[in-house]
Amino acid sequence: VGQRLQVTQLQRLGIGADQRIGGLVEAGSIKKIPESLKVEFRVTDNVQRLTVRYEGILPDLFREGQGVIAQGRLQEDKVFIADQVLTKHDENYMPPEVAKTLKPMPAVNEKK
Repeated sequence: VGQRLQVTQLQRLGIGADQRIGGLVEAGSIKKIPESLKVEFRVTDNVQRLTVRYEGILPDLFREGQGVIAQGRLQEDKVFIADQVLTKHDENYMPPEVAKTLKPMPAVNEKK
């Protein structure tokens, strides 16, 4: 498996062999299937987002807003099937490749 791709890059490449994607777990996107190890969530690079499905034990630090790396493959239905999901121990850590490609979030207008 080669370099990590951002969501936008992967969606341009399309369906293919095993890939690694990186980004942030989108807020409100985590859906755990009761009585199983199946989970679905979205990863975003603040430009595009991608649904990821995974079956297994997630890292302890996995949560909304967390930087993650998922290894797997993109299916024809544009869902990424992950074989592995990784997070970093330090909550402020973000892989340099991910940090460089994330677009800034638009500022929220303050109410007067």
